[in-house]
Amino acid sequence: MEFETAFILRYIHVLAGVMWIGILWYFNFVQIPTMPKIPDDLKPAIGKHIAPEALFWFRWGAMFTIVAGLCLAYSLGYLREAMELQESHRMIGIGMWFGIIMWFNVWFIIWPNQKKALGLVEADAAAKAAAGRTAMLFSRTNTMLSIPMLYCMISFHA
Repeated sequence: MEFETAFILRYIHVLAGVMWIGILWYFNFVQIPTMPKIPDDLKPAIGKHIAPEALFWFRWGAMFTIVAGLCLAYSLGYLREAMELQESHRMIGIGMWFGIIMWFNVWFIIWPNQKKALGLVEADAAAKAAAGRTAMLFSRTNTMLSIPMLYCMISFHA
């Protein structure tokens, strides 16, 4: 039963992670750089339809990735060692900590600021602009963290 549980958790972890990081990279390598080139009359389609939907899958991809990853590490018996960055699990632990930081950024910094920037919650023009910049900077931070995080995750062999 342990193998089946670990396999299912690993599969959910990878599947959700592909969604999360894929959308993160879409935002940072496609949407953000392309927005200045989009005519103003077409931008509302992005802000009112595409971005909110993408952000839904983005944040829930993050949640399922973290939960499945932590459950996987627990089920395989190395959660504590990894979280404490013990030598035998240091690489996966570093990857896990990067993932947790990125998850935190998604739920508690990027998403609240994107709600303001996209007009999903009430905010004046200055607050919207500031929120958009904050969301973008933390999204870029997550993009940079995703590179060593992925390296640490794939270099660990349990």
